[in-house]
Amino acid sequence: MQRLKLKIQLYCGDEIAMGPGKADLLVAIAQEGSISAAARRMDMSYRRAWLLVDAMNRCWLEPLVETSPGSAKGSGAKVTAFGDAVLSHYRALQSRLQGTSDCADYKALAAALLNEPKVSQKA
Repeated sequence: MQRLKLKIQLYCGDEIAMGPGKADLLVAIAQEGSISAAARRMDMSYRRAWLLVDAMNRCWLEPLVETSPGSAKGSGAKVTAFGDAVLSHYRALQSRLQGTSDCADYKALAAALLNEPKVSQKA
């Protein structure tokens, strides 16, 4: 059976403002309370996670993540109320898109898709 995976990416200029990975990072930050713990949980570097958070915060009307620098006791990060709202709308859009398997366009693509790629003609 053919498998179609549809992915939503929202752009702000050339920057991806929200996509599946950034949404997952927001969830991890909300659960872990820090960017570094969220990065470890997602098996990515702190720098990569921080750059993703920075990109998200620069692309929306309000920050999606607030950080509290300082000592280990007072430091951390949290998803803002605005970030929660953006994440909620994004997840709702994902759910709606996943429900498109009954639509004619999805069925036409699935019917035309091979189970495996053909052997390359390049020598």
